[in-house]
Amino acid sequence: MSQSVRITSKTDAQQPFFLGVDVGGTGIKIGLVDDNGNTLAFETLPTLEPDGPTAAMRRVANILARFIEHLSIEPDEIAAIGLGAPGPMDLAAGLLVQPPQLPSWWDFNLRDCLAELTQRPVALNNDANAAAYGEFWLGSGKSATSMVLLTLGTGVGGGIISEGQLINGANSFGGEFGHLMVDPSPNARLCAWGGGRGQFEAYASASAVAIRTRQRLTEGAASSLNKSDGEVTPLDVFHAAEQNDLLALEIIDETAQWLGIGITTIVHVLDPGMVVIGGAMTFGGSQSPVGRRFLASVREQFRQRTFDNVFAGTSIDFAQLGADAGYLGAAGYARSRMHSKTMGL
Repeated sequence: MSQSVRITSKTDAQQPFFLGVDVGGTGIKIGLVDDNGNTLAFETLPTLEPDGPTAAMRRVANILARFIEHLSIEPDEIAAIGLGAPGPMDLAAGLLVQPPQLPSWWDFNLRDCLAELTQRPVALNNDANAAAYGEFWLGSGKSATSMVLLTLGTGVGGGIISEGQLINGANSFGGEFGHLMVDPSPNARLCAWGGGRGQFEAYASASAVAIRTRQRLTEGAASSLNKSDGEVTPLDVFHAAEQNDLLALEIIDETAQWLGIGITTIVHVLDPGMVVIGGAMTFGGSQSPVGRRFLASVREQFRQRTFDNVFAGTSIDFAQLGADAGYLGAAGYARSRMHSKTMGL
């Protein structure tokens, strides 16, 4: 049981219930959620990627059966299942296409597999889009009608909510902000995965922070980070910045600049009114002076590049749900599909 997840008793829950499943490269989060977004039960499983998708979905189905037995509820009280997984994918067909984190799962119909194992309708979505819906439903965006989530991790992901609707896109590629062009120069940086010259991910991701820091150290920059074994991580940069290390602060300020550039482009296209920053790399978030400095720098970069009325009408803040956003958003997306009567086995 995750210590971070607050569990609501069945007697305080509001039917119907929804299962949220967040599939990652190493772990799977599974939560049973009520109609108000309260969690009744939660479990994590190792993904065991080489065992394949069917084995993983069978273990998810077993967890659902355990939840049903433990809470003494009927299977048909589970109205729907929301399933978030890494892309790329074909949402209309229910397929994972070629997720790099799950090489043994390529070209597999994950949606129909879980639906067959559980006999419940399943709504499949990209994991970052699911997280965006979670923040919209229960987190930083719960008072908004539209919002954008940016997730800063190994890459840059995200999701778009427009007038209450999650934008998946014609090719199931909506919200893939990491591939936004921010630098058209011929010597622009490459994404860590070996392609995507000049794309957002090459400048504002955790991978980019680590690469830029190592480059500066190789060039002879003075920093406490020189004491490391060469494997510098964004967490190392954050801790050094907490001690006022000048290189670490410079790297974080640069990241804020690129993030502000990307956010400006996104806002000028979508005008969502709210941009939420989440993922593993928020430099301590609102709980840290470094994180607050980072967010203030992002806002200032945006202010310098947009119109006064757009800046005044756009909130930029940190996400609230952390690692729980994925399973909560998957459940919430299934809930929205059920309430709009667009689901079926």
